[in-house]
Amino acid sequence: MTQMHQQNGTRWLEDAGVRPTRQRVTLASLLVGDGQHRHVTAESLFEAAKGQGDAVSLATVYNTLRAFCDAGLLQEVTVDGSKSYFDTNTHDHPHFYWEDDARLTDAPADQLVISQVPDAPDGAEIASVDVVIRLRRKSN
Repeated sequence: MTQMHQQNGTRWLEDAGVRPTRQRVTLASLLVGDGQHRHVTAESLFEAAKGQGDAVSLATVYNTLRAFCDAGLLQEVTVDGSKSYFDTNTHDHPHFYWEDDARLTDAPADQLVISQVPDAPDGAEIASVDVVIRLRRKSN
C-alpha cells in the first residue's frame, strides 16, 4: 500500500469525523486508497489486509465496517438476508448480484425506473429503497 493510499484513507475518515486509528486507516486505505469504488465483504477485506501483512482480526473488520456505515462512509447491501456487501459508493444506485461467483457490481442507474413504491405503514417513513438484480450465466 502506498503512502498516497494511506493519505486518501486518512482524509476519507477525517472528512466524516471518524478518528483515524491505525486499523481504521489500514482498512480505509484498502477501501478508497486508490480512489475507486468497490464492493467488499468483511471476509474479503480481512483477506486483503492479511495479504498485505496487516495485523487485524476479522472481528475488528466487522466492527470497523459497521462504524464506517454508521458514519455514512459505506452503504451496506444485504443479499439473501445473510450475506452483506459494503459499497464505498453511498449514492442511491441499483446493483447486480452475480449468483455464479457471489459478486456484487453496480447496475446502470440511468436504466432503472421505479414509478411507484408502496406507502409506508402509519408511523413509519421510507428510509431507502435497495434494488438488487440477481443474475446467473445462461446455460447453452
